[in-house]
Amino acid sequence: MRTYQSYILGQWTEGKGVETSLYNAINGEEIGSVSSAGFNYADILDYGRKTGGRPLRKMTFQERGRMIKALALHLMTKKAYYYEVSAWTGATKVDSWIDIEGGIGNLFANASLRKQFPDLPYYVDGVAAPMSKEGTFIGHHIMVPKQGIAIHINAFNFPIWGMLEKIAVNLMAGVPTVVKPSEYTCFLTEVMVRDIIASKILPEGSLQLVCGLGRGIIDHVSSEDTVTFTGSASTGKVLKSLPQIVDNSVSFNLEADSLNATILGEHAIPGTAEFALFIKEATKEITVKAGQKCTAVRRIIVPENLVAEVQKGIAARLSTTVIGDPSQEGVRMGALATRMQVDRVRESVELLSKSQEIVFGDMDNFDIKGGDKETGAFFSPILFYNDSPFTKTDVHEIEAFGPVATIMPYKSMDDAIELARMGKGSLVSSIVTPNDDEALQYVVGAASMHGRILVLNEACAKESTGHGSPMPLLSHGGPGRAGGGEEMGGMRGVLHYLQRTSIQGHPTTITKITQQFQVGAAQPEANPHVFRQHFEDLVIGDTVFTHKHTVTDADIVNFANVSGDNFYAHMDATSLDGTIFEQRVAHGYFILSKAAGLFVDPKKGPVLLNYGVEEARFVKPVYPGATIGVRFTVKEKIDQEKRSEDDIAKGIVKFLVDVYDETGETVALATILTMVKKIDQSS
Repeated sequence: MRTYQSYILGQWTEGKGVETSLYNAINGEEIGSVSSAGFNYADILDYGRKTGGRPLRKMTFQERGRMIKALALHLMTKKAYYYEVSAWTGATKVDSWIDIEGGIGNLFANASLRKQFPDLPYYVDGVAAPMSKEGTFIGHHIMVPKQGIAIHINAFNFPIWGMLEKIAVNLMAGVPTVVKPSEYTCFLTEVMVRDIIASKILPEGSLQLVCGLGRGIIDHVSSEDTVTFTGSASTGKVLKSLPQIVDNSVSFNLEADSLNATILGEHAIPGTAEFALFIKEATKEITVKAGQKCTAVRRIIVPENLVAEVQKGIAARLSTTVIGDPSQEGVRMGALATRMQVDRVRESVELLSKSQEIVFGDMDNFDIKGGDKETGAFFSPILFYNDSPFTKTDVHEIEAFGPVATIMPYKSMDDAIELARMGKGSLVSSIVTPNDDEALQYVVGAASMHGRILVLNEACAKESTGHGSPMPLLSHGGPGRAGGGEEMGGMRGVLHYLQRTSIQGHPTTITKITQQFQVGAAQPEANPHVFRQHFEDLVIGDTVFTHKHTVTDADIVNFANVSGDNFYAHMDATSLDGTIFEQRVAHGYFILSKAAGLFVDPKKGPVLLNYGVEEARFVKPVYPGATIGVRFTVKEKIDQEKRSEDDIAKGIVKFLVDVYDETGETVALATILTMVKKIDQSS
């Protein structure tokens, strides 16, 4: 019998005795035990902060992103065994795919975020704030990694996804972590963490694993630590209110299970593609992971005249759903995670039965294919009907965390919105409708009580990820009962682990700190021309001051002929009455084009290509006779990795294009992006 271990303080360790025995959810066989008794959490947290945190904080976002990508690629080569072990949790192959490859997909998605961050260990937030008349004193914001540790306390239902969707974010931010999975399914998490540690892709100490009850794990938190909890709202609220959390102002993110709703729009009548989609999606949400998802549909809200059709459609699909051992051919729904979960779901179903009617399913009489019905953790899908959801309100209070959902009628879309809101805060809701006006009404009315809303119709159905699938680049969480937290969310999730600090000083100083050129900073003349310098040699703030050009009527006419832009303000001086223009005005795009002609050094050199323009603005009209010049300044540098051995070593350089006239005033601004070769072609 195997004892599943924890990885703490740089080694694999067993706790004292046996805290929890572990069982195969399909046949009830004991597969091992686990314990975290006797662990010194003060040392564990401190080890992570120092040993793991220091190297992570020194890495740039680009380096962290590449590290996370390498980890994702490595885990994909190991996934076959994860599927094998995942089946012990009662999961079908589809269930396991969500957990395993969905989790690894989170790593890939967060690794790609490196392109949205600077090539620094910290983040520069927003734009500078001018704070003085002469421009010698400005403010800005930077966000640096907190010098604490992330403590992730995860639920039993997603032992891999729950870990990876969180660590992908804190690692990207440069913060180490301790993961505490549910003791009941930690055996699957342990299998993956062994591969992660063995790979040596992550710095030592940046990931620790506590398998077992983890009692005392947050007793030694400090003000720079972050705690995330996924599980029941009641447990989460207890943890969130602990003195050490409150007294130290510790960031605490709570994601709790919620009474998620799906709504059938009034226009999605039988015979439409949307009606069929609704039946399929509602049934899937009942059966996938045997209903043990925090995002699963619990309340099915339909027009009162369509209740019978919806009930018939869902019951028909449920009746063909084969329950049993996922390894058996044809099985579409596996088991709950543990026998304890069977007891809890049964208790909730019995409570709900007091105020509403079971119209499909029987907790005692159902067939399974393979597995052991007596010792395994199987449960029948249960479909309720609630004929008066505004008065019989248990359905809005009690969650059966299993394959259980309730159909309820509504008279109008306003009623549907109110019923959805009666869940008192949900992670997700969905509406299935072919009518965009109906979708608009629902989304605006229900959004304040939901963390995510899926609008499903025939047009997006083929590529839709579905009601129950949170995505790494979108926020996952919800208000009220759902916990009030947010996870993932692309850049938003990463920023959660950073401390925002305002900085004030001279633009030259702020330029040095942010490694982004700030208006008003020193602009030493580049020597040689910036297009003759390699990526490593370019210095933020170095500037090319170009020759000048006097704009003529011929310039305007010729540009109109080349571009086809004959807008009246450029071509018809008799049409300017009532406009802001004093005479025919040069095209803004001509000004930028001419600026390029002024700042470009045409000879072959380190600059490989110009591949974009950002933040282009035309701030002052340019009339014939005006003389323009350009201040061309190195604004920001971003490293790039080589895609292959044969790839050219290069980086991205952003240049500020500041076009000014004979008065010295800026007439146009833009940022151009260039790809610049490095000196060292091996990097």
